[in-house]
Amino acid sequence: MTALLSQRALNRAALERQLLLRRHRRPALDAVEHLVGMQAQAPLAPYVGLWSRLDGFEPDELASALTERRVVRTSLMRATIHLVTARDALALVPLMRPVLERGWRGSPFARRLTGLDADELLATGRALLEERPRTRAELRPLLAARWPDRDGDSLAYTVSYLTPLVQVPPRGVWGAHGPAAWTTTESWLGRPLDPAPAPDATVLRYLAAFGPATVNDMQTWSGLTRLREVADRLRPRLRTFRDEAGRELFDLPDAARPDPDTPAPPRFLPEYDNLLLSYADRSRVIPDNHSVPLPPGNGGTAGTVLIDGLFRATWQRGPTGLTVEPFSPLSARERDDVAAEGARLAAFMRTECRDVRFATG
Repeated sequence: MTALLSQRALNRAALERQLLLRRHRRPALDAVEHLVGMQAQAPLAPYVGLWSRLDGFEPDELASALTERRVVRTSLMRATIHLVTARDALALVPLMRPVLERGWRGSPFARRLTGLDADELLATGRALLEERPRTRAELRPLLAARWPDRDGDSLAYTVSYLTPLVQVPPRGVWGAHGPAAWTTTESWLGRPLDPAPAPDATVLRYLAAFGPATVNDMQTWSGLTRLREVADRLRPRLRTFRDEAGRELFDLPDAARPDPDTPAPPRFLPEYDNLLLSYADRSRVIPDNHSVPLPPGNGGTAGTVLIDGLFRATWQRGPTGLTVEPFSPLSARERDDVAAEGARLAAFMRTECRDVRFATG
């Protein structure tokens, strides 16, 4: 009989795999690789995400890895910007190419370029970006000069969708600021992309970092389709469970599945964090259908707070410290624990005032 895993059991398993039940003493790059990359639309989000997961993490460790090309920022899962190790970029970029191609085909950019020789456009764009890193704003007029009867934004976005690219420093470097300038992955890393990436290994890594999970969860995390075939192929190597709704869950046989009563300390997560975005059914970490605060435009402006392992508040950094806004009243003990963790985060972020204010609750 297939074992049943409660929502709380799934929550604690996810927290353990995500390095959030306790801080771990391990190198930042090892953590980034274990997590199969970190959401990075907000350039400094990975620093907060690693601080919440690692004991003794210092920003310079990750900043140096970026400038030394040991990690990169690139479009991957769900066609969103991720921070990944150089080794993972070479394997994941080609694997996730169908995700970006599908996103491009559904965009107005593709419709505006009907009939254009895409190969010629991509070759021209690649040459310009390998000449030196450029922003889309810099790339647009150069491409428009070659195709003056076409929309410049569509030309530039098509190149960035369909060419394997990385954002170069100082973008994403702690304490620095820089535009989103792009060059090709291969020229930046000096190595070729994996010519034949297979999804099987990536699915196994997803389970190690996020499992137990359904096939729909795997597809939500990656943006890939037809992963049922992969799960069935891997089935002899996996263990299966059922959740409270009767859905089949896959997991690695020896993966950690902590006692559901394991304490979960408060954790501050950044504007974007894959824990909240990588399940088709987010209820294991998000109660009451709360939406993750990811507005359009410049991206998320509020981080999220886990209390007893669940998304129960948002936080923002301001001139007077951190402001925490719970969705419902907190107990005195919860407020004290959240305030203490928030003060530690403010110190890490070098906020002059380290007060933690509760907006409501």
